[in-house]
Amino acid sequence: MSARAWALLLVLCGTIFLEGIDIAMIAIAIPDIRSDLGLSTGTAAWVVSAYVLGYAGFTLLGGRAADLLGRRRMFLLWLGVFMAFSGLGGFATEGWMLVVARFVTGVAAAFMTPAAMSIITTSYEEGPERSRALLIFAGTSAGGFSLGLVVGGLLTELGWQWVFFTPVLVAGVILAGALRLIPREAPAMGDPVASAGAARARMRGRGFDLPGAATAAGAMLLLAYAIVQLEHGFSDWPLIVGSMGAGLLLVGVFVRIERRAADPLVRLGIFRTGSVVRAGFGALLYLGAFMGFQFVLTLYLQELRGWSSWQTAVAMVVLGCDVFLSPTLTPRLVRRFGNARVILGGFLLALAAYVLFLPVGMDWPYLAMFPTLLLAGIGFALTLGPQMIAATDGVPEKEQGLASGLLQTATQFGAAIGISAVTAVHGLVAAGATHQGASAGAGSGSGLGAEADLSAFRWALLVPVAMAAVGTVVAAVGVRRGRGRAGRGPARRPVAGSVQPACRATSRST
Repeated sequence: MSARAWALLLVLCGTIFLEGIDIAMIAIAIPDIRSDLGLSTGTAAWVVSAYVLGYAGFTLLGGRAADLLGRRRMFLLWLGVFMAFSGLGGFATEGWMLVVARFVTGVAAAFMTPAAMSIITTSYEEGPERSRALLIFAGTSAGGFSLGLVVGGLLTELGWQWVFFTPVLVAGVILAGALRLIPREAPAMGDPVASAGAARARMRGRGFDLPGAATAAGAMLLLAYAIVQLEHGFSDWPLIVGSMGAGLLLVGVFVRIERRAADPLVRLGIFRTGSVVRAGFGALLYLGAFMGFQFVLTLYLQELRGWSSWQTAVAMVVLGCDVFLSPTLTPRLVRRFGNARVILGGFLLALAAYVLFLPVGMDWPYLAMFPTLLLAGIGFALTLGPQMIAATDGVPEKEQGLASGLLQTATQFGAAIGISAVTAVHGLVAAGATHQGASAGAGSGSGLGAEADLSAFRWALLVPVAMAAVGTVVAAVGVRRGRGRAGRGPARRPVAGSVQPACRATSRST
């Protein structure tokens, strides 16, 4: 790649880095925010959940908007919104202000991230060049999260407001680079600095599916709300069930609208592409397991072991080893074994990591935890990047934003499901242990309470184990189907210089 192409990739990777560092810093700062503003437990939880709700609820719409309204336009607009509302969060004096700021920031990320990913998939030629760019993009995400844990711990010592102001500075640098490097029109594949007037021509005359957009956003918001609400217990189960039912009903309405629309927001035929569906489902399972494990690990270290946020952050840095492995090791493995086998290897490593942590004890040394953290980080490097490649491979240029949005939607729902499930399991087991302790009388000592808490953590760990096990099965199906296709003859791979004309022909014919 040319120097300008590398610079463009650096700017786009800055977006996913910004997202990762923002999430991690807020998570570390929540205890100080709660103490300083006098927030209730529920309000403090919603400071985190509001971001997830906005992100998961609008990612599908954000991905398609990039295709229809312009990738550069959506990227720049929503990067500016992200920057503005992150800064406003730092000036918040009430809990509701933070919740609103985090929700809008999540919505901005929902439009910004798929736009960035689709700019990559339409700027670099399908094959090794695009694969390498996507692997670097995926690795930067985890690197931002890991660095954010450490930086968040340091900044919180200066004042929690700095975890909101720092992303503003990072976003400002990215925005300056984006204005200079991202072409004004959708770039042609294989030439990341050239304009594609044909993309604008394809946009003319295409209507925006407003009914589909409204029902999609409504359905995703309701489903995300129902999942996130599980984190806060089952006391409001009628609301959870009602939200889930209403969300599923809107999904049915959305499908009906898309079948009849002349220019649908989501072409339903994309779900017949097996690699797209498996990549999305696999990403949901992997991110759900990974984020669920990370959440349980944080609770274990801080609440049960009494580690500080700084100690916890440093201990978890090894999870970000994929920032080095994704652009170095993973491309070699993909070239040699293919996406499907590498993804399967990542799931197997993740499953082994979580199983190794099941017998966690009260006084485990860090060296006993290290193998799990290392395997989980390596598994991330082998899984998320290849899933990005599989989710967009062979998809027409005009639907790259949609494919990116579908994958990002899956990852956000996966994270929400993983965190909500481990929280619910931990809460149920802990509540049951507390009830049993109360029934046994006041003779129960603090040691018994600690053992009950440890038991709750172990039960919660079964959630990431189960999700990783199901993901392993899904990945194995992908490997088996890949072998079946190979048995029917070699797949036609794009030749350098031939991808762009093929995509243009496809676009004209559709």
